[in-house]
Amino acid sequence: MTMGNTKEVTPEQSKALLDTLKSRFEKNMQRHTGIAWADVQARLEANPAKLWSLHEMETTGGEPDVVGQDPKTGEFIFFDCAAESPKGRRSVCFDREGLESRKEHRPENNALDLAADMGIEILSETEYRELQKLGKFDQKTSSWIQTPADIRKLGGALFADFRYGHVFVYHNGAQSYYSSRAFRGSLRV
Repeated sequence: MTMGNTKEVTPEQSKALLDTLKSRFEKNMQRHTGIAWADVQARLEANPAKLWSLHEMETTGGEPDVVGQDPKTGEFIFFDCAAESPKGRRSVCFDREGLESRKEHRPENNALDLAADMGIEILSETEYRELQKLGKFDQKTSSWIQTPADIRKLGGALFADFRYGHVFVYHNGAQSYYSSRAFRGSLRV
């Protein structure tokens, strides 16, 4: 990732990212019926910090795409739309507390801190289920999702996947991590 003091993309990175996003947008029109790419691009070009976050989503394997528009704010909503959980975000605990509770074999990072560093939010269960209406995601992997405070207080965290034609939501200890589990993010622009 391009983590550093500056959260900006170069003009070359910006052009390459916009080309990639436009191509993905045009290939997957069913995800964003009634939304015009020109409107999305104009909003992106006016928000360089959001473009940087999308760049982070892309470089970690998320394949972000527009999945809707907020009718109240007009913001375009991007989700990670990679078929499987983003490769560059796998093998992470749920949060900092879970990471620090591991006595050995700690992973390098945790999902909540990584998402915050990227300027994105982890999908909620509702958002995850909405994503699954747009295709079949996480058929071989799984993704951490937002976890209610009462579950997290007891040491647990939620994750979801798609198996046997259904979305399943499960629990694990927040300190657990697997090579096939990452997280999917959302970003509003």
